[in-house]
Amino acid sequence: MNNNIFGIDFGTCNFKVFCKAAGGKILTEKNTIAIINKNQIYAYGDAAYAMYEKAPETINVTFPVSSGVIADYNFLQMMIFDYLESKMKGRVKNAEFLVSVPTDITDVEKRAFFELFYKSKYRPKNVMLCEKPIADAVGLGIDVNEPTGVMVVDMGADTIEISVISLGGLVLSDLMHFGSNRLDESIISYIRREFNLVIGKKTAMALKEELGSGLPGRTETMVVVGLDVVSGLPVEREIGAGVIYEAIKGNLESICASVKLILEKTPPELAKDVIHSGIYITGGGSRIKDLDQLFTQITNIKVNTCEDPEESAVRGLAKIATDSKYKRIPFSMKNNMLK
Repeated sequence: MNNNIFGIDFGTCNFKVFCKAAGGKILTEKNTIAIINKNQIYAYGDAAYAMYEKAPETINVTFPVSSGVIADYNFLQMMIFDYLESKMKGRVKNAEFLVSVPTDITDVEKRAFFELFYKSKYRPKNVMLCEKPIADAVGLGIDVNEPTGVMVVDMGADTIEISVISLGGLVLSDLMHFGSNRLDESIISYIRREFNLVIGKKTAMALKEELGSGLPGRTETMVVVGLDVVSGLPVEREIGAGVIYEAIKGNLESICASVKLILEKTPPELAKDVIHSGIYITGGGSRIKDLDQLFTQITNIKVNTCEDPEESAVRGLAKIATDSKYKRIPFSMKNNMLK
């Protein structure tokens, strides 16, 4: 393979990039674009996200990936190549690209990820796709080529993918079209209903990250600022962890029900492997405190967590791109492109 290889994991909230020429460095940036005059990029990445919910009407802050698929092809292509040229060492032209994609999306949606690079002006040497659950598993240190069943639950911002992997392929997979963003919406709705307080999405996310829990019992509190529904004026209010638990517990129960459903469909021999090795949870949503204990209570199976769960897929792409034993995992859509 060419020394200049990029591994890219596009998430709704963040995109993660690996570059072999930069010594295997992994960078994470907000997957956000600020647009001015309807067709010009004003800012992107962390700078654009800082404008979210704060920008005037003349600046439109958008997320070019939604529910695991590309929502704004042109702006996403402009952003990612500008980012690779400005932030990552090594030539972008004639490079190889390895991109993770959700499993349960259509071939047309997968092709969009392929063409994002293949049809760019940088003339890539090669563009390969990799199913995200497999990239997650490799990034977690699992040898997916073994005839052993492994369950991975990837909790993203807009999607949650529950998969059973064996022999380098997916045996079962279920893509839930809601994720951590749905938890934020539930927090906003619950606080408005219970306290007549309107808060923003960033505040809801902060509450989830600081006070969220898979089990009741936390006692911490956090002071937030919102708009009082009655007076219309901004007010401060102290929110307890118990409030956040009540707001999100219904969503967490839905996730657990989907995990149980996949377990019920898993062939007995693979189910035995899953019980032995445990369930692996990853993705940004897996950072919720005691989520692993909730899963264990529901399934009676131990749950494995990891450090930096948002980066597990891109770490897996790095291994797949550089280790010959994984060379059969990536696939190309070059032969399936629309004429």
